[in-house]
Amino acid sequence: MKVAIGADHGGFKLKAELTELLQELGIDYTDFGTYSSDSIDYPDVAIPVAEAVTNGEFDRGILICGTGIGIGIAANKVKGIRAALVHDTFSAKATRQHNNSNILTMGERVIGPGLARDIAQIWLETEFEGGRHENRVCKISDYEVK
Repeated sequence: MKVAIGADHGGFKLKAELTELLQELGIDYTDFGTYSSDSIDYPDVAIPVAEAVTNGEFDRGILICGTGIGIGIAANKVKGIRAALVHDTFSAKATRQHNNSNILTMGERVIGPGLARDIAQIWLETEFEGGRHENRVCKISDYEVK
């Protein structure tokens, strides 16, 4: 698995925690920035990560900002992206099993590093169930081509 990871200034510290997790899990990743706590605009990171996932360079992406909301909205503007804002472990598993989410978003100002690590690990290790969920996900993809 290859993961694209990025954050704005509001998620800079949590991104460092999650890149450490990726290293521990032996998952290949690329850090799309930001590389400091200096203020940047979240679309400047979200869109390149989303494009890298949707064009097949990476299997999944992880994006972090202060709340996880803005960065996820930006990512979801890219065709083929199903970015899910997750702040609990149940949703981390469900969004992979049922929605086949390909980008995980979180908020550094909302959750702590321990929970964020648990969420990311569950999300990374959970597969899409397909079956009855496949039709639902396909309806989203079909709408995107209209």
